[in-house]
Amino acid sequence: MAGINPYIEKPKISLPVRRYRIKFILGEKREERIIDVDPDQIPYDRTGQEGSILEIALGNGIEIDHSCGGVCACSTCHVIVQQGLESCSEATDDEMDQVEDAPGITRESRLACQCVPNGECDLVVEVPSWNRNMVKEGH
Repeated sequence: MAGINPYIEKPKISLPVRRYRIKFILGEKREERIIDVDPDQIPYDRTGQEGSILEIALGNGIEIDHSCGGVCACSTCHVIVQQGLESCSEATDDEMDQVEDAPGITRESRLACQCVPNGECDLVVEVPSWNRNMVKEGH
């Protein structure tokens, strides 16, 4: 399930114009996966906002749970942008209302489905262990 939530404010996004990297830190074992993001390949997957962290992750085989289909209607895709948050789209009030329901929130918490990096710098994104879809991943 993917699409647009017509009941929320549409975020203002700027898609990247140059290549950049996202280092994903996954779960308790803190496994690292580095993705080189090519703006010419966006959209990678059609889940979440175009160019979002969720879309890029799913398009590169990194599972992030997203119960609502990436339409900013839950908090299951909560991630922590440890580095590079300044290059990401500003969170809307609707996104922050959902983030408040996620466990383990920090000042760098975002919904992966709504957070769109503009490519001005590389990112480090932590996907908390409780957020990985263990059924799909088989771990």
